[in-house]
Amino acid sequence: MRIAIVDESAARASVIQEGLATLEDCEIFVVTERRGLVARIGEIAPDVVLMDLGNPSRDVLEEYFAVSRALARPIAMFVDESDDESIAASIDAGVSAYVVDGLAASRIRGLLDLAVRRFNAFARLQSDLAEARGQLAERETIDKAKRILMDSRGLPEPKAYAEMRSAAMSQGRRIADIAEAIVTAHKLMARPTGEK
Repeated sequence: MRIAIVDESAARASVIQEGLATLEDCEIFVVTERRGLVARIGEIAPDVVLMDLGNPSRDVLEEYFAVSRALARPIAMFVDESDDESIAASIDAGVSAYVVDGLAASRIRGLLDLAVRRFNAFARLQSDLAEARGQLAERETIDKAKRILMDSRGLPEPKAYAEMRSAAMSQGRRIADIAEAIVTAHKLMARPTGEK
């Protein structure tokens, strides 16, 4: 596992390193420079990012949230103090664990596991949502194609669907692909000549 520790203070970064000492097969990279942070993290290509910000200003916090939004990685962020607005912003930025006043070597391992698990759970939810949206779009296309066949050929709904299913089976394609072809052909046929 590749872990990037982002902290401008080497002393605070050592607390995180101490908390990771029991991890086997782990490469740890400490980044202490804020300038070019996204590029540096990109070079490291970590599996997890642990950020200790101490008591950051709003501008600094927003800068680190920008890093979080740019990375598709589990991120645990440690701050000394916070408010509701900063917590909400951390969630929007995709921070997996936002820990207020909790930097202690003994807590690092558990927080690392929490960040990874939350990130993975959120990624699964996003994947499920994208799949559901895709299925809904396919269903809408199939319904449009059925209406086109029903209107143009005077077919009842079950027969229109059976026609598409039969075409899909004979061509070795998905019914959604056949429906998309019907909708596209209908749009082309309905377009007045000369229109682009």
